[in-house]
Amino acid sequence: MPCFCCELSSEVPFYTFQADEDEDLEHFLELRTVCLGEGAKDEYNVIEVTAMNYQGKKTSVPVASLHISRLPMVSLGGFELMAPVTLRLKSGTGPVTVSGMHLVATENDEESDMSDDEDELEDELEPIKPAKKKQKL
Repeated sequence: MPCFCCELSSEVPFYTFQADEDEDLEHFLELRTVCLGEGAKDEYNVIEVTAMNYQGKKTSVPVASLHISRLPMVSLGGFELMAPVTLRLKSGTGPVTVSGMHLVATENDEESDMSDDEDELEDELEPIKPAKKKQKL
């Protein structure tokens, strides 16, 4: 899986992650960490993400508010968004590094993943055995 990384600053305040226009593939950006870089000032840096919501409408949401002396880094724990995704330094001058993973899925991946998961569950489950009664002495 390819790693993803971009740096936002007052000079480059936004970055748009776009995927190739391939019909059979879906591209996702899984955000993992947002971190202030060397030389960050004593100010709040707010990072905003713009992507499509479940209704297919563009929506913007702040995902991190960083401060060099209070919260210089935040872990987003695998925040997954479908491309295109725009990352924007809404306030502050940065530099702010955003990192994560570029995930690619085909339509068949979801179906095969589900059937694999079901097979694994069946393999892992053992038949339930009745409890043994204690014998009185």
